[in-house]
Amino acid sequence: MGEFPRTEIDGLSVSRLVIGTNWFLGYSHTSFAKDSFLREIMSSRRIADILEVFLNEGIDTAIGLMSEQHMLDAIKDAEDRTGRRLIKIGTPSLDYSDSPQADSNTARILDQQAAAGIAVCMPHQSTTDVLLDRHTREIRRMDTYCAMIRERGMIPGLSTHMPETILYADDAGLDVQTYVQIYNAAGFMMQLEIDWVHRIITGAKKPVLTIKPMAAGRLIPLVGLAFSWATIRDQDMVAVGTITPDEAREVIEISRAQLERRTSELELQRTRSKAAVTQ
Repeated sequence: MGEFPRTEIDGLSVSRLVIGTNWFLGYSHTSFAKDSFLREIMSSRRIADILEVFLNEGIDTAIGLMSEQHMLDAIKDAEDRTGRRLIKIGTPSLDYSDSPQADSNTARILDQQAAAGIAVCMPHQSTTDVLLDRHTREIRRMDTYCAMIRERGMIPGLSTHMPETILYADDAGLDVQTYVQIYNAAGFMMQLEIDWVHRIITGAKKPVLTIKPMAAGRLIPLVGLAFSWATIRDQDMVAVGTITPDEAREVIEISRAQLERRTSELELQRTRSKAAVTQ
């Protein structure tokens, strides 16, 4: 089986399926108990086991808090096992305050991103969406942040939960080479109706990395991934989180099947209620 389909971000080749890290880091979007459970079980070794599956399938791009030490340890372990390099997309929170230390704090954060080998730096929604001004249709300070990211050898992007961010950044001609946008068939955490967000994504001037395709576990993988792959452009990406190597294998096979317009070869789950339809 060939390498997974790829796209480009400002000339950088990345896999269209992107490894999400929220569940690695204990962000379940479900409950405090679920977050705690994930933080207990997701050791660096377990994360490396999952990354190994993705890397062996040519899925070599991951997004999130990639500068966390246990993530860096897991990445190195998986890279050593596979002989492949992971492309890291970082989503740091910057200091957007008006304090005298804000600029130096942001510079320090971006220095840490560069030192961690981040290839694409996309200020997190917690920064981007605070700075978005719907009245003036601008994203304050983002031109400065993009320049600081470029100065450190990283590609600038934006992570947002607000679909209009894409429109404003495109209209302003900001040096933003890709966007993160929530997009799923359930409308989970989306601020506009799905058809509106779909229109904005397909009209974006740069590739869009869609996140939460399975609505943080509220949609089964076939439903969530079939919708995402069928409704985004060839240059766009889908980020997906998993907590076991078998889950990684499943989302890879479902994604390949959808892109190749075939039925997946996965074995389905079996329960007593399915006895009548089991051959």
